[in-house]
Amino acid sequence: MKTINLLLFAIPLIANMLKAQDTFNPPTYSTTNPCGVYDKIHIGSRIPIQYTSLRESDVAWEKRVWRDIDLREKQNLPLYYPLEYNACRTSLFQTITRQILNGNIIAFKDEDFLIPYELSEWRKKIVKTDTVDQIIYTPEGEEITTRVPVADSTSIYERILKYRLKEDWFFDRQKSSLEVRIIGLAAFEYNEERDYYKEVFWVYFPACRPYFARNDVYNFKNDAERRSLDDIFWKRQFSSTIVKESNVYDRFIDQYQKGIDAFVESDKIKMNIFTWEHDLWNY
Repeated sequence: MKTINLLLFAIPLIANMLKAQDTFNPPTYSTTNPCGVYDKIHIGSRIPIQYTSLRESDVAWEKRVWRDIDLREKQNLPLYYPLEYNACRTSLFQTITRQILNGNIIAFKDEDFLIPYELSEWRKKIVKTDTVDQIIYTPEGEEITTRVPVADSTSIYERILKYRLKEDWFFDRQKSSLEVRIIGLAAFEYNEERDYYKEVFWVYFPACRPYFARNDVYNFKNDAERRSLDDIFWKRQFSSTIVKESNVYDRFIDQYQKGIDAFVESDKIKMNIFTWEHDLWNY
């Protein structure tokens, strides 16, 4: 009798379990984010840190310097890569180029931001046009070789190996602190055949910051903690060399120093800025 009662209880339970398996719907996963297992909305919604108010009377001392960022150095590699299209992140040059083509940033021919590029002129500057041989056949079966034009707009990513920053170092007496603000940024294209750098454009750096803040940069130690392009410049997380300071001759270091002496002069300028701040608080 007990066995019969047990079977009467177990049969409906097994039937319900089988029915639940037949109607089971597997969970669906979002395919809107190809970069990870969760939506990364922090970087995409960021805005740059605003500069504090600065009056002319607050600036007790100021020095303008120009410095070069060599993208072949390990610390600067996150600014150089990726070289191809990547849905998850872009290089510094790709970010600037995209915003220039969208009309959000203006590219200039000079560092004083007086002569802007026309958009059509800018497109021709970054697109490399070449010709390749193409073999075609006539209806009679004759082989003919012709030259066909080919446009390449991505190879320039590999040749942009240097950036130049124009920045102002100043002492704010209102906050009693030495600060720096980047004024302009220039990209330089490397010509391997002739071994020289060619200036491509200048952009006004404050106009770029809203777009830099929404583009993340690769982090060597933690993929979950991504920094934006604006963070890299704001926190000075890049390696650079001073190539010029404001002077009466308006000349670069390599115009009066060569070789190792040029590097010594660059370090001397950097140390002069540090020494000025140190002596200010030396009682």
